[in-house]
Amino acid sequence: MLKTLHVELLSHTPDAENVIFAAFRQCYASGFVMDTVVQPLKDGKISPEERDQFLRDVLQMGHESPLEHVSFTFAIEGISRACSHQLVRHRLASYSQQSQRYCSEGQDLDYILPPSIAQIREAKELYETFMQQAGETYARLHELLQEHGRHRESSNEDARFVLPNAAETKLISTFNARSLLNFFQLRCCTRAQWEIRALAHRMLHLVKEVSPTLFQKAGPKCEKMGMCFESPKFSCGRKPLYQRPEKSS
Repeated sequence: MLKTLHVELLSHTPDAENVIFAAFRQCYASGFVMDTVVQPLKDGKISPEERDQFLRDVLQMGHESPLEHVSFTFAIEGISRACSHQLVRHRLASYSQQSQRYCSEGQDLDYILPPSIAQIREAKELYETFMQQAGETYARLHELLQEHGRHRESSNEDARFVLPNAAETKLISTFNARSLLNFFQLRCCTRAQWEIRALAHRMLHLVKEVSPTLFQKAGPKCEKMGMCFESPKFSCGRKPLYQRPEKSS
């Protein structure tokens, strides 16, 4: 069965901007942050506007370690195993992914269809035929393994070897804000693969709704830096190329 992307922001650190603001200020203040920041925020002696301007200023400076004190957790479905293999390469995050060992796939395999293939009638028909065959093969292997003494659950672990990268998966993922900003820099880029780029943009939309100041300038690295760090061969051309300094002789 054809599946499409669905992402929900499952949870996030309450008052994330206040937490990060307190962490930033503790770095620069000799007093205790509960007295110099937290209580003044509660009393209105520090306004949200003052807090937000401070956050924008220090983020512009590149001081990012206080961002690690807040986190965002996403529930994700409708991505392929090809996409999830890219996602879990972002190692400063936590993942709980649907297991192909403990969860059985049915004959009607859930899968993702690339847009480029969907646009070509013959390619789409070939692709969908293969997905149907993969589902049927998986189901038949599952039956044969059970007929030869394997338990239903343990049959999954070997039958799954025929499942393609297109097989749909579901997972829970948690990023701290610093890691998430790095994820957006890399995966919102037009050079990123289409599926994980769509996932990144959806995640960015969700976090902007709850922490607009923090993620105001989040996105591809070129948008923040004003220049592209790809080689001329791979640049999309939206931003001028970074000119690397020549080596002195």
